[in-house]
Amino acid sequence: MTDRYAVFGHPIVQSKSPLIHGLFAQATAQTLEYTAIEAPVDGFAAVLNQFRAAGGLGANVTMPFKLQAFELATDPADSARLAGAANALKFEGDRIWAENFDGVGLVNDLQLNLGRALAGKRVLICGAGGATRGAILPIAQQKPALLAVANRTAATAHQLANDFSGHARLQTGGYEALAGECFDVIINATSTGLSHNTLPLPFGVFAPGALAYEMVYGKGLTPFLKQAQAAGVQQVADGVGMLVEQAAEAFAWWRGVRPDTAPVIKQLTVPLV
Repeated sequence: MTDRYAVFGHPIVQSKSPLIHGLFAQATAQTLEYTAIEAPVDGFAAVLNQFRAAGGLGANVTMPFKLQAFELATDPADSARLAGAANALKFEGDRIWAENFDGVGLVNDLQLNLGRALAGKRVLICGAGGATRGAILPIAQQKPALLAVANRTAATAHQLANDFSGHARLQTGGYEALAGECFDVIINATSTGLSHNTLPLPFGVFAPGALAYEMVYGKGLTPFLKQAQAAGVQQVADGVGMLVEQAAEAFAWWRGVRPDTAPVIKQLTVPLV
């Protein structure tokens, strides 16, 4: 029987995961089936259990089910536990192993694909939601000179400093607290990439030679990236590389072989115009 994997979400029709994992399987000579499954908003656990009972070996999980996936796990990794969310599951008997590969996917894209080593650099993450929670630990492990989190509601950012104490040292606060500071890498982990809204970033926040990184992918120049360009930033990027890199981590976790990501990133990249 063919090994089965799937991505779960609601909606799920927009997911690139079946294409990505299909390309990975072809490139690594792995025989598997990977499908997209749209679960009811109030029925994720039941649909996931049906998939397991039918022989499913692993799953990716996207919105809005990442929190539920973590809660269902019997064996969550630190990446999932600290984020409070899981985006990859592996099934072994009665056990459900959970990982959150979003952060390591981001770090791999920044360092391997975009040439931005994070060690000794000043890094700012905009937003304090789930995407940021998944990114903090992998970025902190690279030993940046400073890792800051800014959010419209400062208290939400401050809570992250408490939640990650002992794992990462964070500078947290509202955007107004960034006045007079500059950063080498600024990451937008908010939902503004899906809207026409801009971030209240103070003048001078982008250091000379900075990279502006938008986690949203395939949307061209988002308001954040336009802000960065207006501030003189030459290197801007969206999250397509993060998407592919986190998928590669899951694929390697399931199959024991890590695919080359460069051809897939090239195929999925939308010009930033």
